Amino acid sequence: MNESAPLFDPALIRRRIARARRAGFADFLLGRILDDLEDRLATVTRPFALALDLGTPLPELAERLRASGRVERLVRLSPVAEGGEGVVGEPETLPFGPAARFDLVVSALALQHVNDLPGALVQVRRALKPDGLFLAGLLGGATLTELRQAFLQAESETEGGASPRVAPFAELRDLGGLLQRAGFALPVVDADTVTVRYGDPFSLMRDLRAMGLTNALHDRRRTPLRRATLMRAAEIYAERFSDADGRLRATFEILWLSGWAPHESQQKPLKPGSAKVRLAEALGTAEHRLPRQGES
Repeated sequence: MNESAPLFDPALIRRRIARARRAGFADFLLGRILDDLEDRLATVTRPFALALDLGTPLPELAERLRASGRVERLVRLSPVAEGGEGVVGEPETLPFGPAARFDLVVSALALQHVNDLPGALVQVRRALKPDGLFLAGLLGGATLTELRQAFLQAESETEGGASPRVAPFAELRDLGGLLQRAGFALPVVDADTVTVRYGDPFSLMRDLRAMGLTNALHDRRRTPLRRATLMRAAEIYAERFSDADGRLRATFEILWLSGWAPHESQQKPLKPGSAKVRLAEALGTAEHRLPRQGES
């Protein structure tokens, strides 16, 4: 039986990131994610003997962790060759041999492009030592909603149909379940929306290219985009998504997920019915029983 085609083209993603880095990576979005990741990690007071930077497109996250003094040793899994301690690889195929090696695994702007996110999370979970922490920020489903809508309408008008041009991203409602299925304890997911404004849609497209975030779908259309479709998409974008000053909105949704490798020291949820104090007592209020059916 033939396996289904992958959603993304990993080799193309690596080439796009390498090209973006050579041309001058647009790091405004990555910088925002790295700042937030540092803030979230600051709430955990322990040091980490061995950490893994999982696929972040630039080495800045690894550099920040080393400079923080909280990580004794760090391994970086990079999408492109960097030399030094970096290892080139894919986030969904960890090349680190025996499981339970790392005390911390962090990732920024990388996991939105894996073909098997559930499998990648399972591998991360297995790579962590007991009570090890996983913390990652990736793009979510509301990302580039304006661009997707503009291209969908433009292609329908000019070509009589639509082709996949913007990758589908993970949805917040799914990630908590994926963390639990992967075996993480105390899973937490939340979202942050970043709105960036542009003078025209072409400036947004240039930034996407400079972040290595252009279309890398395996089943992408291989023929060049028609100029008529591109110009119509730009018109629709300006018509539907401009502010009062004429500048255009572009949405980036950042999904945050964190979880711990299970350990006996971690807090466990109480079993249903095991509470020893009524909620009314805890809140300092009187308890009022609702009447049963048939009672007046």
